[in-house]
Amino acid sequence: MKKILLIEDNLDVRENTAEILELSGYEVATAENGKNGVQKALESQFDLVICDIMMPELDGYGVLRILSKNPKTNSIPFIFLSAKAEKQDFRRGMQLGADDYLTKPFDDVDLLNAVELRLNKAAQLDIIDVNTPDANGLKTFINEVSGFRKLNELSNDREIRHYRKKDKIFNEGELPRYVYYIKSGKIKIFRTNEEGRELIVALIGPGELFGYLTLLKGSNYPESAVAMSDAEISIVPKEDFYSLVYNDRDVAGHFLKLLASDLLNTEEQLIGLAYNSVRKRVANALIHLRNRYEKEGEDGKFTIAILRDDLANMVGTAKETVIRMLSDFKEEKLIEIKGSKITIVDEKALEDMWQ
Repeated sequence: MKKILLIEDNLDVRENTAEILELSGYEVATAENGKNGVQKALESQFDLVICDIMMPELDGYGVLRILSKNPKTNSIPFIFLSAKAEKQDFRRGMQLGADDYLTKPFDDVDLLNAVELRLNKAAQLDIIDVNTPDANGLKTFINEVSGFRKLNELSNDREIRHYRKKDKIFNEGELPRYVYYIKSGKIKIFRTNEEGRELIVALIGPGELFGYLTLLKGSNYPESAVAMSDAEISIVPKEDFYSLVYNDRDVAGHFLKLLASDLLNTEEQLIGLAYNSVRKRVANALIHLRNRYEKEGEDGKFTIAILRDDLANMVGTAKETVIRMLSDFKEEKLIEIKGSKITIVDEKALEDMWQ
């Protein structure tokens, strides 16, 4: 049974909509505002989110932003539900990555058609599960998203390249020739200023694609990519990638969502660099690493292994400043430090610091 999260502050609309969905065979969980909705989305696994826009605590745009940033929820189909029908509201929702938009009042048929359509597309587009990547991840990706026989060959005989820690994958200014799919290991994407100082713009891990944005733009790489650990990467030639994207509208739609998410993340990173204190930026980086890449230990704590240089490049400050800030966090009993490893002791305090 498919599970749907309905976030709606109007009691009558919430109850009526939930009843329609339940009578149609769906399991429905409800939330009366955006904040509670995000909490439920992060605590349980849902197949679809239906969310009002104008709500107390946190509006629908904020809900979508938060869910789009979290690897656990960024692939869940999202339908906006609102009385607002202006064109700019529709456009904003689509730019943020919403899959559909229903305007109140709506009838049962419109609602159920939208839900069925999005769930069916999600089943076809179960592209990359970043939580359970496997050796055949790229083949599964291509097989599931493509219904065209001529594209099936893309899943065959993918070249696998092995990189050691600190090996360069591509450099700024190079002409792109591939899209990369990470089977194992971690990769950092960074830019270098005129003084040779790095700024890390992304850290990515198993089950993720990278290099596609530059191919879609048709420009040279504006960044460099380096292996942060030993890594196995599948290589997709650009011709095969173009064939996949341009011949399958669903795949193209998925990449548009990825692009929108990338732009939002970049925007928030720039805002953080401009306005947040170093203390908040270091806390943000630790929580980001914890949410995205690290696994819970037997003691229930999360340990992050990262070089201080890389952490400083994420935060956009000097290594010495990061080391001093980590020492402060250690004294405040927010983290524990052992060599290059950082164990988060008080996750909530770090989260509250930057939210």
